[in-house]
Amino acid sequence: MAELLPPLSLYIHTPWCVRKCPYCDFNSHEPQSQALPEDAYLEALLKDLDGDLALVAGREIQTIFIGGGTPSLLSPAFYQRLFSQIQQRLTFSETIEITLEANPGTTEQARFIGYREAGINRLSLGTQSFQSAQLDALGRIHGADEAISAVGQARSAGFENINIDLMHGLPGQTPALALADIDKALALSPDHLSWYQLTLEPNTAFHSHPPVLPEEEALWDIQEMGHQRLEQAGFSRYEISAYAAPGKQSRHNLNYWQFGDYLGIGAGAHGKLSAIDRHGQWHIERRWKTRQPDAYLRRVNDPRGFVAGKSIIHEAELPLEFAMNALRLTEGVALATWAAHTGQPEERLLARLQTASKKGLLMEMPEKLRASPQGLLFLNELLASISDE
Repeated sequence: MAELLPPLSLYIHTPWCVRKCPYCDFNSHEPQSQALPEDAYLEALLKDLDGDLALVAGREIQTIFIGGGTPSLLSPAFYQRLFSQIQQRLTFSETIEITLEANPGTTEQARFIGYREAGINRLSLGTQSFQSAQLDALGRIHGADEAISAVGQARSAGFENINIDLMHGLPGQTPALALADIDKALALSPDHLSWYQLTLEPNTAFHSHPPVLPEEEALWDIQEMGHQRLEQAGFSRYEISAYAAPGKQSRHNLNYWQFGDYLGIGAGAHGKLSAIDRHGQWHIERRWKTRQPDAYLRRVNDPRGFVAGKSIIHEAELPLEFAMNALRLTEGVALATWAAHTGQPEERLLARLQTASKKGLLMEMPEKLRASPQGLLFLNELLASISDE
């Protein structure tokens, strides 16, 4: 029944970074020594994967995303060995997209060449800003020159699909500075831009000691003017914070938003997997792995494996779970995706959308689930209305 299930992706987490940024709430940790335990982590990742293989038997991997932390701290040789072993265990699509997150301060052209030779064909560069004051405020370890150089090095190494991460609403940032960041990014001819507003997340240094951020009016101006600048440059907004040149949307992220499945391996990695039993009943499960790097490495010899927790997504929860993902996409998704990716009839989803529709938060489009312009602006209200049904 593998052919009846949603597309399958693989997420690989790298938990180390040179320095924890004050805004970061991801599972990232400063290493205890200069040399990372590459051999031990490779062994752990493969055993982690082996523990999940029975759950995805017969299914093809469409995309892979290596996130962190800072995955570019690990050597090209590490990734060459890792992918050689993964391909012995899983079938890769002929058109597989493999993305590596890279920090401009931890890369050089020799590494990019090695990553490309390992099979990685998409880079996501964590630039965040091209302004020295903003980079300092964000605790970044690279400068603007390094960010610009990293894109050139990646192109020279053969990468034809490059994303630049940019943040806006930064401490001391004016609309003019935010637009200058966009212009500098566009001058590098990226294929994709992730452009998202800084938020003060719990359990971060910024949450404990908040910086002074731009006023609401300035934030609105930044959002409006930045959106116009990107669209004028030929970049289409396909997700709330993602813009792409034609044909360059992140396929991995699209699989998330379309409620596809994904394996998660590595310290703190999350996954979502569907299965159909012999009676034709769907079961959708979320699972997550041991979070702390040292504890994760110790699980290599633990008969319990690497799973730290798991939960079944029950039928009553499915409409909200699906909508939380699908409604991030500016074009929405075909209603048929709901049935194809959950095994549930369309009527069950439509019944939960009535309040949102009455409030004008959804587009009135047959055969499609799509947020209205107002719904995109007030996505939390839209989702709350689905949750309250």
